[in-house]
Amino acid sequence: MAENGTDCDQRRIRMGKEQHNGNFTDSSILSERKRREREERLNIVLWKNPLVTLQYFCLEALINLKEWTIKLWRRRGVLVCVLVALALLTAMYYIEGAHQQYVRYMEKKFFWCAYWVGLGILSSVGLGTGLHTFLLYLGPHIASVTLAAYECNSVNFPEPPYPDQIICPDQETTEGSISLWAIISKVRLEACMWGAGTAIGELPPYFMARAARLSGAEPDDEEYQEFEEMLEHAEAAQDFASRAKLAVQNLVQKVGFFGILACASIPNPLFDLAGITCGHFLVPFWTFFGATLIGKAVIKMHIQKLFVIITFSKHIVEQMVALIGAIPSIGPSLQKPFQEYLEAQRIKLHHKSDSAVPQGENWLSWMFEKLVIVMVCYFILSIINSMAQSYAKRLQQKMYSEEKTK
Repeated sequence: MAENGTDCDQRRIRMGKEQHNGNFTDSSILSERKRREREERLNIVLWKNPLVTLQYFCLEALINLKEWTIKLWRRRGVLVCVLVALALLTAMYYIEGAHQQYVRYMEKKFFWCAYWVGLGILSSVGLGTGLHTFLLYLGPHIASVTLAAYECNSVNFPEPPYPDQIICPDQETTEGSISLWAIISKVRLEACMWGAGTAIGELPPYFMARAARLSGAEPDDEEYQEFEEMLEHAEAAQDFASRAKLAVQNLVQKVGFFGILACASIPNPLFDLAGITCGHFLVPFWTFFGATLIGKAVIKMHIQKLFVIITFSKHIVEQMVALIGAIPSIGPSLQKPFQEYLEAQRIKLHHKSDSAVPQGENWLSWMFEKLVIVMVCYFILSIINSMAQSYAKRLQQKMYSEEKTK
């Protein structure tokens, strides 16, 4: 039955791409036109056409704002309920009483969880083009907690200032009392929230592909068109990338929940197409999202946590620094900043106020800060370019529609 459905899909794709207003057209001409339009859109970037890019970005932002406003107005009943709930929560927040300690605690936990969920969404949104927040935020946070845990022989860091700042607790602990499980438990909440955010980021492609399949319309999304082309040329695919994508698609389609779970549970760059695949083949929402959530927020996150924690364990770090020093000629000069950085972190962990911490900045931390700034700026630029290119695509489609009506 699945093979018959796939055959029907492939025939529908070929018919849809060859048929236009009831007449068959030359598919090579149509493909050439799409290729040329795609090249024109790719030239609309800030470093080539800054004024046009900014103009198109503003126009696309206004269009999106208008569409979101209309959607909110259509769901004004739900919006009113949300506003009433927010008003009640605001009143509870400002009214004095014994409940304030619980309100403050929930406020802290809510914003902490929302912070990591948001970073997770930024990481997976855009089919692999998002901000790599694990490398920039979650990974360094887990590494900092791991280094501090081995230095303090405890994970009971004073709150506050944790999680804004990590310092060792006042009580003395015995050497070697820290365990791997204690570190895993300490960072479990933020890691799981980040993983849940990455699962949420996979939903837009799923809903787009599902809506396109149910309506029978040809969507504008290029990733979806690439997916359909992959289905059309599945039998002739020879290169490794195409065959790997096809293997993931077959696993998700045929195995269902456990296939999605397996793909989501391992670091898998090809999982970007899973949302489109599940939406296209009308996989139930909770089957897709449930498997993705369990895979990314539970299984995959524990694998990544273990990797970071083991990598930044005290004896591993010391061995890595020693190996750097063993490099001929340049080893000692490279080893010195790493030793200074680790020593500065150890001193910082045992000081109770920032004023007592020795001043000075290591070039490793300086480089990492600048790397974070550069990657965040590039992410913002990619959003501007993407929205500008979306508006350019609107203009091209409008022009194409006008040519058809002539």
